[in-house]
Amino acid sequence: MIKGIYEAHLPVSDLTESIRFYEKLGLELAFQNEKLAFLWIMKGESWIGLWKSGQVNLPYHPSIRHIAFRIEEQDLKSIKAWLENRGIEIRTAFKMTPEQQPLVLPNAPFEHAAIYFEDPDGNSIELITFIGTNAEEMASIVPYKDWVGK
Repeated sequence: MIKGIYEAHLPVSDLTESIRFYEKLGLELAFQNEKLAFLWIMKGESWIGLWKSGQVNLPYHPSIRHIAFRIEEQDLKSIKAWLENRGIEIRTAFKMTPEQQPLVLPNAPFEHAAIYFEDPDGNSIELITFIGTNAEEMASIVPYKDWVGK
């Protein structure tokens, strides 16, 4: 029955600035009014809703201020340059510095590679891909470049 996520929503303080940010990531504006914008992640399949809100400064918790976009493993080689070309700074995540990312998460039994940054309101954005099923063998989170070289 379920085929994927159709939509996710984030609070934002400046709708225009947030739309520009998400367009830099390649999302396409689908709808906008004075308090809400929807941008296609994949046109006709999934989108993100950005809600202008006075309650943007909620304490971060991944259950309310986080979204993860799926990428392909081959994108990991160029993802840092892709973000840098768009003026987007990678943030430290799981004690892994921007230089150590992308990183590999041992979400047993699966392994995922990811890189982390924030939107203009500090919402956590993750680009992630599935890379394997050997997470039981991993002791901790490691840089992807180390995982590839194992």
